[in-house]
Amino acid sequence: MRKAQAKKLPLAPDAKYNDKLVTRFVNNIMWQGKKSVAFEIFYDALDKVAKITNEDGYEIWKKAISNVTPGVEVRSRRIGGATFQIPSEVRPDRKISLSIKWLVRYSRERNGRSMADKLANEIVAAAKGEGGAFKKKEDTHRMAEANKAFSHFKI
Repeated sequence: MRKAQAKKLPLAPDAKYNDKLVTRFVNNIMWQGKKSVAFEIFYDALDKVAKITNEDGYEIWKKAISNVTPGVEVRSRRIGGATFQIPSEVRPDRKISLSIKWLVRYSRERNGRSMADKLANEIVAAAKGEGGAFKKKEDTHRMAEANKAFSHFKI
């Protein structure tokens, strides 16, 4: 076990939008350390989003992230031989992390030719309030609501 908590390394903002959140998103897209490929995929996806919606792709992406961001989640806790799903509020950094992971995961599972296509379609769907990532958020909230009775077991 650690003596002290690990220090968070500061993220460099991306070149195009000067936003650290973009870098964080690209780091989640990235496979095998190929960051330049991941940036290419992300920027292509935003261009495609702009073509599809006739609006700024970056703004649509931000809207998609906020639509997919969960407020509550359930955590398992074992009490007296039974395991309960206890709803708890999500920490701010974890909220963003979950929304990014869900967007990337469900865009990978989509049908499409390239990752940029799939990501663009998932971003557009999430911004409209549909798609896999948005459904995941809704399911998480529904599960927390269903297990509200166990909230007094807070972790």
